[in-house]
Amino acid sequence: MDLSLVVFDVDGTLIDSQDSIVTAMHRAFAGAGRPMPDRAEVLSVVGLSLADAVARLAPDLDAHEVADAVDRYRAAFIGLRAETGGEATAPLYPGARAAIEALHARPEVLLGVATGKARRGLDHAFAGHDLDRFFVTRQTADHHPSKPHPAMLEAALAETGVVPGRAVMVGDTTFDIEMARAAGVLPIGVAWGYHPPEALQAAGAAMVLQSFAQLPDALDQIWKVSA
Repeated sequence: MDLSLVVFDVDGTLIDSQDSIVTAMHRAFAGAGRPMPDRAEVLSVVGLSLADAVARLAPDLDAHEVADAVDRYRAAFIGLRAETGGEATAPLYPGARAAIEALHARPEVLLGVATGKARRGLDHAFAGHDLDRFFVTRQTADHHPSKPHPAMLEAALAETGVVPGRAVMVGDTTFDIEMARAAGVLPIGVAWGYHPPEALQAAGAAMVLQSFAQLPDALDQIWKVSA
């Protein structure tokens, strides 16, 4: 039995965390006395590691100022979590849990994540949504270069022993698509996240899903062709 691997992005793909991300970034910039980027600008950098995201939003900041903004963002995000009582304001996207459970039930399919979140943030999100048991490999920004560098996917493949031709990356940003292509993994985009479908297609997505309900059948067709 050949093992297959499905790696998911988190923010914008599995979890709709946009309100928390935008609010935390606004608080971070306000606390640093900086003009606040607009919502679209913030969402455009979701998926990058936090320092890279801040640097794109404010390219005039030096390394010390970027680090300060990162610390302010993390503190703001933790504060928001305390204010809301957990992950209630960052729900799973419709159909996400059903798709995860259906794929997890297949003995030949392994699941993973590759995210710009830090491991601490990922652990909180997974605990809040009871997702811990589903994912055998979890790649975060703590130990890898920012997307679209392929290091996260390369580590996921190494940990699971799955060959690139039997792996897919499911994500909502061009960073996810470019990372997958760099790692030799098939990129699948989703239409409900933070980058528009046409941008995902231009970046090289093999397909763009309109709903999670399409994912199991899409994977069956992909792996049938590659078998």
